[in-house]
Amino acid sequence: MSKLYLVPTPVGNLQDMTPRSIEVLKACSLILAEDTRTSGKLLKVFEISTPMLSYHMFNEHKTLSGYVERLKAGQDIAVITDAGTPGISDPGFLIAREAIKEGIAVECLPGATAFVPALVASGLPCERFTFEGFLPVKKGRQTRFEELKDERRTMIFYESPHKLLKTLEDFSKFFSPERLMCASREISKMYEEHTRGTVAEVLEHFKTKAPKGEFVLVVQGADEVKKEKKKINKYD
Repeated sequence: MSKLYLVPTPVGNLQDMTPRSIEVLKACSLILAEDTRTSGKLLKVFEISTPMLSYHMFNEHKTLSGYVERLKAGQDIAVITDAGTPGISDPGFLIAREAIKEGIAVECLPGATAFVPALVASGLPCERFTFEGFLPVKKGRQTRFEELKDERRTMIFYESPHKLLKTLEDFSKFFSPERLMCASREISKMYEEHTRGTVAEVLEHFKTKAPKGEFVLVVQGADEVKKEKKKINKYD
């Protein structure tokens, strides 16, 4: 019986690649990679010679049926992305859903993802949170912020360096300049960095220091803001 594997790959540090992930990638019939050039370097490091084909956001709908047919024919297929766990703001969801519809076993290996270490290292409550991934660039952006401005749980976003300042400005506008947050970059790499403070402080920091690398933004929920105000008022 064939199986679809969703295999996490390191978000920065190659030592985060698990022995089991290497074993699965070596044993399966085919690897679907978000970028074959990027993944080719990873496979070379771990001496993985399994055939690899491209599977990314621009071709996943068009190629999906062909890969599902391969699974139905008995091939084990592994899906990997450039970094992190497939399906988390990356391709993986569609093929997993179709495989399940066809009665094909789907297994996701535990492993690297950027938002978990960023959340835990933020110093903000992490027992309840909502992962929002990348915000809409234009259409639907304001609507999304309107929906989230009263969100009580800690919120997590992904953002690119060239859009960071705009997003921080929107945080200030829709959430509050005083809302606490943490901007994390280079997770698991040598220059891992966590910038903590209010939205206003983090925005000012990156106005003077050009953003570099991909960011995970962890933002305090509205409920925590209310709790802090109650504590302050208690001692007034």
